[in-house]
Amino acid sequence: MASSPRVGGAAQRPNGATQNKICQFKLVLLGESAVGKSSLVLRFVKGQFHEYQESTIGAAFLTQTLCIDDTTVKFEIWDTAGQERYHSLAPMYYRGAQAAIVVYDIQNSDSFARAKTWVKELQRQASPNIVIALAGNKADLANSRVVDYEEAKQYADDNRLLFMETSAKTAVNVNDIFLAIAKKLPKNEGAGPQQNIRPTQNETNRQNSGCCA
Repeated sequence: MASSPRVGGAAQRPNGATQNKICQFKLVLLGESAVGKSSLVLRFVKGQFHEYQESTIGAAFLTQTLCIDDTTVKFEIWDTAGQERYHSLAPMYYRGAQAAIVVYDIQNSDSFARAKTWVKELQRQASPNIVIALAGNKADLANSRVVDYEEAKQYADDNRLLFMETSAKTAVNVNDIFLAIAKKLPKNEGAGPQQNIRPTQNETNRQNSGCCA
């Protein structure tokens, strides 16, 4: 029986030996401001939720690992700013990404329309084999939803996207959406140092300094 996926840490085989297959992937989060991108990443990476999350400036960089069977999947996560003035920077972050999560707020139809625009941009300009997931965030506020689940699911199916409604606040489907992406990524091609895509020095400096120019 296959072992269950785990978040963080190094998986061990029954004899106590640590697995040696590691795949490293660049993942980018895109979406309108205030849809909860940073909250999703914070929940996934640190298991935390802050009711009031400061807006991201430029982009933030975090990492997290998942253990699936005999493979450790390391995500290098770029959480991009949603404000329109940062849109021109987005290609720098999704360039070379093997995966993307496009996030919208289920209470905000404009954010869903914006998510569709991001999907089109990724399909047109990102890597041809990029795995794209659509996340309808703030599922804990379903009583005030304006974006119907079935409408979003149909859109995702039509565009061959992974789709889940998530809640960074309650953690619903947060780990699951990252796991679903990890399972779709090509582990054989992704294994090994030749596929390790790290941020360039300029990108790292920009993120660390908070500079957006």
